[in-house]
Formats: sequence, structure tokens, C-alpha cells
Amino acid sequence: MSELSTAARPYAKAVFEMAHAENDLSGWSETLSLLAAIVSNDTVKQALEVPESSSQNKADVLVSVCGDKLSDKAKNLIRLMADNDRLLLLGDVEKQFESLKAESEGTVEAIVRSAMSLDDSQQNRIAEALGKRLNRKVNVVCVIDETLLGGAIIQANDLVIDGSIKGRLDKLSQVLTH
Repeated sequence: MSELSTAARPYAKAVFEMAHAENDLSGWSETLSLLAAIVSNDTVKQALEVPESSSQNKADVLVSVCGDKLSDKAKNLIRLMADNDRLLLLGDVEKQFESLKAESEGTVEAIVRSAMSLDDSQQNRIAEALGKRLNRKVNVVCVIDETLLGGAIIQANDLVIDGSIKGRLDKLSQVLTH
């Protein structure tokens, strides 16, 4: 997995720098999201993996699937990645681009897994507390995970806070067995 991230990094950085210079981060975000979704489709993925197909043909397939939703620069990106046999990395390019975009905007996405849904006030308190800790604007994404029994697990980039009952029981079990 890290090999894919390493191979995708130069493309993500180049697209980010270009998009930032052109003040078009959201436009490129949409474009990369579209391309990543298309490349993740099994039928498209199979078409791109055919070894007998030329890089030009693979690029043409992807461009034709996108229709008129691509700029000339996006088409050039596809051709460049096809020439280097890297089209299947578009999902990783998109993830890294979004990470660079969030960093430049001073935002971070926090995924909150909880046993029950959180109301707006709870989400706002979590966003505010994390914002102070991380010194960034926090966008909270809630996911319900009934296996947690209660509490929540919060993940923002590399930070993980496990305040779930399941997590506490697991820690207690480890202490009792050692």
C-alpha cells in the first residue's frame, strides 16, 4: 500500500500546486473524485489492465467515459498517467490531493464512530474540542457502529481517541490477563 502512495505522491503534489496557483482547488477536487470513482469501477479497471492495450487507448477510454466533464489539463493528466501506466493510482492521487487541500485550508476531517447517532450539539462540542487541540477547523463525519456498545471513537488524521465502552472493556481485559 505504501508503494502506491509513494507512486501517487508526485502526481498529487503537481496537481495540488497547479490547482492552488490557479485558485481552483475545489474544481480539481471534483475532477479527481470523478476520476477516482470511474477508475474504481470493475469494468473500467479491467479495461485499463489489458496489457495489449496502448497507453493512448487507455487514456482515450477514461476520457470518453468522463465525457465533457474534463478540462484540457485534466485530460493531459490522464495521458501522462497512462503513459507511465499509473491510471489505477487515481484513487490514491485523489486521497493525497484532498489531504494537501485540507492542510492548506487549515481543516481536518474527524470521523466519529458511535453506538448511537449524535445530535448537532454533540457534534459541535466534538468539533470545537478537536479544533482547539489540533488548531484547525474540524469537519465532523458521524458513523454509527453498534458494536461499540456505547461511547465513541474519534479519528482525525493520525489522532485516535477511543472513548467507547468496547475499547474500555478491551483495555480492562488486557490488564486482567497480564
